[in-house]
Amino acid sequence: MTDQPLQVDVVSDVMCPWCYIGKRRLEKAVEMADVALDLRWRPFQLDPTLPAEGKPREAYLAEKFGSPERAGELYANIKAAGEAEDIPFAFDRIQVSPNTLDAHRLIRWAANAGPDVQGRAVEALFRAYFVEGRNIGDPSVLTAVAEGAGMDAALVAELLVGDADRDLVRQEVELAQQMGVTGVPTFIIANRYAVIGAQAPRQLAQAFQLAAAQESVNDNAPAE
Repeated sequence: MTDQPLQVDVVSDVMCPWCYIGKRRLEKAVEMADVALDLRWRPFQLDPTLPAEGKPREAYLAEKFGSPERAGELYANIKAAGEAEDIPFAFDRIQVSPNTLDAHRLIRWAANAGPDVQGRAVEALFRAYFVEGRNIGDPSVLTAVAEGAGMDAALVAELLVGDADRDLVRQEVELAQQMGVTGVPTFIIANRYAVIGAQAPRQLAQAFQLAAAQESVNDNAPAE
């Protein structure tokens, strides 16, 4: 095996319930695989057309699914899948469907704030939205999440007011689309392989092991 951690780019959106489920399954896969991983959270927006202030949840569901009742039927399976992963989805608490651009800016900044900070920020954003029903497009909510994850809350608040990294996040989303990512979560392994969807932990673990073995072969191959 290569001595370098295996890079895994997790393309996701924090308003995607399957991405939250995928994160839980990823955590189990990491334990199963026994492979050193360098996890990096990458942005995707399921609905970049949402206004900056978001949209009332009922109106959004009516537009997307026809009615809140129909949405409730569709979310029943998601809620069951969440329970299996110890995620107590509380869709009824959500009042606003957010534009997640600023949340992705926060995740980007978290990558440079110290070990494991990005993972904590992602977890906190998922929990704030899906369990607590908070508006993760609200700067005050994002600042509180940043502080809880171990970031400099004052700096984050200052950055959120401006346009820092807005274009970079949009470019990353566009790059993911150009690479063929049409649904999330998508796990891009070593910039070579992709696993699409919230797959079972065993499947993810096997993908990591196979990729690590292949990378080791590539590293040890004689130069031409």
